[in-house]
Amino acid sequence: MKSLSLPTTWESMRSVWSRNFLQFRKTWLVSIFWIVLEPLFVLGALGYGLGSYVPQVHGTSYLEFFFPALLCNTTMLVAFFECTYANFTKLSHTKLYHTALYTPMMPNHLLGGEILWGASKAMFSAVGVLIIALALGAVGSAKIILALPVIFLSSCFFAMLGMLFTSLVKNYDQIIYPSSGLIVPLSLFSGTYFPLEAMPKALQVIAYLSPLTHAVSATRAIQQGQFSAMLVINIAFLILLLVGLSRITARSFERRLID
Repeated sequence: MKSLSLPTTWESMRSVWSRNFLQFRKTWLVSIFWIVLEPLFVLGALGYGLGSYVPQVHGTSYLEFFFPALLCNTTMLVAFFECTYANFTKLSHTKLYHTALYTPMMPNHLLGGEILWGASKAMFSAVGVLIIALALGAVGSAKIILALPVIFLSSCFFAMLGMLFTSLVKNYDQIIYPSSGLIVPLSLFSGTYFPLEAMPKALQVIAYLSPLTHAVSATRAIQQGQFSAMLVINIAFLILLLVGLSRITARSFERRLID
């Protein structure tokens, strides 16, 4: 008689991911409007519209300067909000996570699966926007495809950050604090819409602490074929932040489940 074996960590995480994907398939058309069409509207308004009035930035057109930032910024928003509002419902209202603990799943399995899903949904957005932008000729170089692993790394960080705040807030209204107080400033002041050099020195120093700054810088460098030491620093910084945040998030999420 065969003995039953417990699922591995990866199998459990994949189960969480698969559940989210099946749910996504039911509402994919609605999701496309948010994760693909909305960034394309921004690309048209700023990349083409504003870009027609802006001279070259760092020796390149404003459109090519802005597009890598658009991908990083969009994936940040998708990953963060996917792992806050939707997962807070599972945590506090439907009690889905608590129910899952009656199975062989552990808190870290749930956490890992949700982070992977949040990052995956963000990548669906990035790939969708990138394919359409390449087809329209909005991107001068296909080298930016090589930056997708960097964008995925950044997406994992912001998905994890979303899970951290999900484990801390007490109601939906409190999500506005990290959203408006952290995510919006990161979106605006991380070298996304204008070069960091345009800001005062003090703000530049603060901006270099932003994970989005390093994601944008690395993606932009890869698009322009600038494989320098700074690119390595950008990626290393993202990895260090991800590792450090993982321990904090795991403890906070498990504590919230137990409480």
